[in-house]
This record gives sequence, C-alpha cells and structure tokens, in this order.
Amino acid sequence: MSIVSHSNAFRWLANGDEAFAAMLSAIAAARRSVRLETYIFSAGEPGDRFLAALLAARQRGVHVYVLMDAWGSQDLGSQFWEPLKQAGGELRRFNEQTHKGFIFRDHRKLLVCDEEIAIIGGFNIAPEYVGDGVKRGWCDVGLHLAGPLAVPLAESFDKMFTRAELRHGAFMRVMKTGAHARIAGVDGDLLMSGPGRGFSQLKRALSADLKHAQQVQIMAAYFLPTWKLRRALIAVVRRGGRVQLILPGQSDVPLAQWATRRLYRTLLSGGVELFEYQPQILHAKLVLVDDVVYVGSANLDTRSLHINYELSLRLRNQRVAAGARQLFAANLAHSRRIGRNEWQASQTLWSRLKQRWAYFLLARMDLFLARRQLAGLR
Repeated sequence: MSIVSHSNAFRWLANGDEAFAAMLSAIAAARRSVRLETYIFSAGEPGDRFLAALLAARQRGVHVYVLMDAWGSQDLGSQFWEPLKQAGGELRRFNEQTHKGFIFRDHRKLLVCDEEIAIIGGFNIAPEYVGDGVKRGWCDVGLHLAGPLAVPLAESFDKMFTRAELRHGAFMRVMKTGAHARIAGVDGDLLMSGPGRGFSQLKRALSADLKHAQQVQIMAAYFLPTWKLRRALIAVVRRGGRVQLILPGQSDVPLAQWATRRLYRTLLSGGVELFEYQPQILHAKLVLVDDVVYVGSANLDTRSLHINYELSLRLRNQRVAAGARQLFAANLAHSRRIGRNEWQASQTLWSRLKQRWAYFLLARMDLFLARRQLAGLR
C-alpha cells in the first residue's frame, strides 16, 4: 500500500448539472493533460459539449485521452470521435476485441486534468444525467477534488488505458491477475477493484468500518451486498446504532430493483430504515459510516463487488462527511419510507416470485458465470 501525503480540497457535486459544469470547466482550464474515463458516452447533450471542450483542449496543445467501455458505449458511432482523433486526441474502447470477456466491464467514471484536478462519481456522459435530480435528470452525486490524490487517480487511468489496447491473450492474462489496489493518503484511501485474483478492497474496507459503526447512511442505485455486509448492517442496529438506506423508487433496471426488494423483509426485521427515492431514477453511489465517506463508481451489488472494474474513494474528512450528510438529508426529503407492516402487506405471490428469480439471476448466476468465464480464459 503506497502513501499519498498532503491534504486535498474537496467539493461535492449534488446533481448532473453541477457535475457536468465542473467537468467542462476543468477541461477548459487544462494546460497539459485531460484524462476522461466513463462507462457510457452518448451523443447529444451533454456529449456534444464534451467533444467540443476536448477538441478545444487538444487544439491548444493539451494531451487528451478518452477511455470508454465498449459495451456501455456501444450505441455511440465511431465517427463521433473523428474530429478529436484527427486533432491528435487518443481514444480507446475498453474490452472491444475480447468478445469472450464481455462480462467484465470498465464501470469507472473519472476525469483528471493536469494531474491536479479530479472528478469522480456515478455520472455517465449521457442525456439522462442532465438536470437537478428532482425535477429532471437522474439523481446522482460526485466529488471534485484538487490536490495530490489526483496523481494516483491519473495513474489508475493510465493502467486502464493500457489494458484497453491489449490483444485477447495478453488482456486475459492481465485480467486474471486482478486489479485490486488500495492507495492510502492523508485524507483517505483510493480503492480500485476488478475481476481476477485478490480480495475486493471496497468490501474489505467497508466491512472493517462497519464493525464499530454507530450511524450508517447509504444511497445505492443497485443494492445487492453480500450476506456478511447485510449482517454487518443489522449488527449496527442491534448494538444501538442507526442504519438508513435510500434505494430506488424507480429504476432503469427493473430486474435489479426486484432483486433488491428480495432483501427488504430481512433488513426491515433487523431494524434497518428503508426509503425509496421518488422524483427520478436514483443512480447515486454514496456510503457514510460515521465520519467515513465512500464515493465513486461502485454500487453495493454483485457486479461492482466482484466483476466490474470500479473506482472509489474512502475519505476520512469531517468536512467531506458533513457535506455528504447534507446530500443524504436533501435526498431523504424526496424519499418515501417503507414500513415493515406495510411492506409485508403489499407482497403478493407474484411479486415474491419475481424477487426470488431476480435475486437468483443477479446475486448468484451472474457471479457463477463470471467465475466460469474467468476460469476458462486462455
């Protein structure tokens, strides 16, 4: 575990409008380099503005690198990037050639400018994220940082950028070694995870923090934590603490919502407070454990914990934690509480069957197929 010294400056980004404005401003101010990594990049708004900003940066001599997941961004035509490529910008699609490894995706979202400014969170570059998360646009959060943590973030991008161009055999050999790393700094830790050998750094860190936690607040777009993590959350309540979860009232992946609701009965019986966000689709990934904050691309589900490449920050900073609590409270105000008796009364045989099958597919079968695929790679 390497150490990053000195402190960083942090600023929360409460919605898509704030996040995209901050990202475009950082690109416009870049003098040396721009690194942009995303799972989904779509044409239109705001993608067209990002292309224009990246092209302008390249035309003033800035080195521009763009990495997007081939599966997540499959609807974006290759001609979209021609102006940037002709200007000397570098673009790569992650896991484009290795069709046998399609189940493993680059789900990270990251912007690093000049190795001084970085922005992470759950935002993809797509129209559905434009808005305030209440009246329009999906609800998501991000974090803007200035300081030395931008350097290891840039280095993590470079590793993924190199990995993206590997041929099938080399790609698979690298992937099987895993992508798990934890870099410690004065404000917290950078957690990187992926398929292959190695224990999930996010799961390990979260498990350790929950052992003595008194207050836990989680916003999760997709929530299928391991049995041990679910037990750890209930244990917080049993020793007199409080656990609050904001989960989607509406989801872009209904199967994931059904699977999550399979857990409601156990969580409610254990004293966990459940809320569903109402105005828009919830896409946020935010965890507060007392004064420790987790933010980044990773969901608390099987795919983020075991299959996809993910990037998160674990921060020990009281000001960052205070800002995260404000974000949580603001979104809680737009959420409906799910009562234990109300939930049990609303469940039909059909709804329970849907939840069981969805849970089996996403929590069991998805991981089984990933492990089989990884074991069979040559």
